Amino acid sequence: MASTPAVRRARRSLVFLLVILVGLAGLITLGVFRSDATWTPKLALDLQGGTQILLAAEQPDGEAVSGEQLQQAVSIIRQRVDAAGVSEAEITTQGSQHISVSIPGKADEATLQRIEASAKLDFRPVLATGIGIDVTQQQGAEGTEEGGAEADPAEANPSDAKSEEGTGAEGDAGEPAAESGSGAEEAAGGAEGSEDLGPLDPDPLPEGAGDQAWITPALQQKFTDFTCDSDAALDTREQPADRPLITCDETGTAKYLLGPVELSGDVITDATAQMGTTQTGATTGEWVVQITMNREGADTFGKISTRLYGAPEPQNQFAFVLDGRVLSAPTMQGQILDGRPSISGAFTQDSAKALADQLKFGALPMDFTVQSQEDISATLGTSQLSAGLLAGLIGLLLVVVYSMFQYRALGTLTIASLVIAGVLTYLLLTFFSWRQGYRLSLAGVAGIIVAVGFTADSFIVYFERIRDALRDGFAIESAVEHGWKKALRTILASDGVNFLAAVILFILAVGNVKGFAFTLGLTTLVDVIVVALFTHPMMTLLARTRFYRGGHPASGLDPQRLGAVYRGRAQFREPVLTSKKNERSRREAARRQTIAERKAAEAGAPASSATAGKES
Repeated sequence: MASTPAVRRARRSLVFLLVILVGLAGLITLGVFRSDATWTPKLALDLQGGTQILLAAEQPDGEAVSGEQLQQAVSIIRQRVDAAGVSEAEITTQGSQHISVSIPGKADEATLQRIEASAKLDFRPVLATGIGIDVTQQQGAEGTEEGGAEADPAEANPSDAKSEEGTGAEGDAGEPAAESGSGAEEAAGGAEGSEDLGPLDPDPLPEGAGDQAWITPALQQKFTDFTCDSDAALDTREQPADRPLITCDETGTAKYLLGPVELSGDVITDATAQMGTTQTGATTGEWVVQITMNREGADTFGKISTRLYGAPEPQNQFAFVLDGRVLSAPTMQGQILDGRPSISGAFTQDSAKALADQLKFGALPMDFTVQSQEDISATLGTSQLSAGLLAGLIGLLLVVVYSMFQYRALGTLTIASLVIAGVLTYLLLTFFSWRQGYRLSLAGVAGIIVAVGFTADSFIVYFERIRDALRDGFAIESAVEHGWKKALRTILASDGVNFLAAVILFILAVGNVKGFAFTLGLTTLVDVIVVALFTHPMMTLLARTRFYRGGHPASGLDPQRLGAVYRGRAQFREPVLTSKKNERSRREAARRQTIAERKAAEAGAPASSATAGKES
């Protein structure tokens, strides 16, 4: 039999679905051999167990921690954990000053550092720079990987870490003490002959945070003697915000003399890692950190960038200080008045994302100390999972039994569609587990089980539309196309409501409920894909087989069993009155007749004589 357009579309849909399945399987296979992907989705805390950390909150000034501050801290820690790709973590308050953080699996060191860091984020102007540890001078360039300053004191400007962002402070370009890290050391050398170098703070105090008058002889000597491996380098976190700070970068290879705080980290509303672009929109091929500030931060930053742009080194640098350590000290490359600076440098994708996360989720309203850290088991979750899977299996079996009873051989298409939906869902969950850090929880399993019913509903709606078309006298192939057009609208409306509910739940919920919403939304999309790319194409091809086209009693599409009375082109048959169902069919046939057909029937004329009246 010649191939029709409907058959060709059906074959293309099946090929497209096969490409999707093979593509997902291929990507996961590639990830298993070349990355950290696995053949199964990663499990959440309730199914796998993990690490539990108990944090005690305390205010730097000794005041009591309020409930609002504790909730804000929970929100920030949750953002940090999610940014690390750890999904389905549980972060809750315990009492009035404790936060419990439970992470699935074995938490790596980077994730633990993100959680434990109380992280007060400040912006300070750079007054001078120097070498952090003499023995690691050859490694000094490493500090530029995150936009930090060069470790060489003779070349304080990090040319490999230029930025449009670094906010600066007021500074006198004519003062040689700020031209480089060695400038401060030379000034200190001039004061070495004096036993009393005077106080650390100048009198009177300078008005600008970047004023070189902050560098007193005593402060210069302290900066000269400071090394990043000393005990003093470990005690930089509690320094006052209105005084200069001597500290190091995170690698300990560069030290900084910074002015007082000019901006706090709460002015940052967003920070993302992305590829840099030119003014024409072309990609530079380098990773940058794009920062967005609120209106207050944008105004202050605009004034600071105006002062810093064109200033001598290192007065044109501005340091991002997290928990007393310099995250980045980029050079100002222009005036930025819109509050959207970007940090560029020798970034990799991972280092850019790490810096963006630190800037975005850095500031916590209080300090934390780790009181305990322990491994937790998933014994309860494992037993609940077994019970849940058993319940899902029973439900699936009932769906299969009902399909075979109601639709006979056509029920096998329902079973095949459920199998395809299961395979596609499994591959997608495994892929998201690898690329997005998703973890499957008990709530997620519940979402999958619930979706089985939604998927079966779609098949039932489609099959019933086909059977309705057969009752109306359509041939099997026409009934398939006619039923699909009507069923598709119903399926899309139903799945659209389910998907919208899942999206809203995912946005508003946290923890396990978010996992339920994710699997519910994912399986809803899978339902549409399977029905459109497998169920309908297969039904189109099956309709051309002799078994279904001939209306075999076991096919589930027998017109006689369905009570079809209209045979096309105004040709009706009188149903055999053997049951109430056939009586209803007879009345339905009489109702569908035109006036001309009724008159012809009353006159005893053959039904074919009413053809013209019907077609009119």
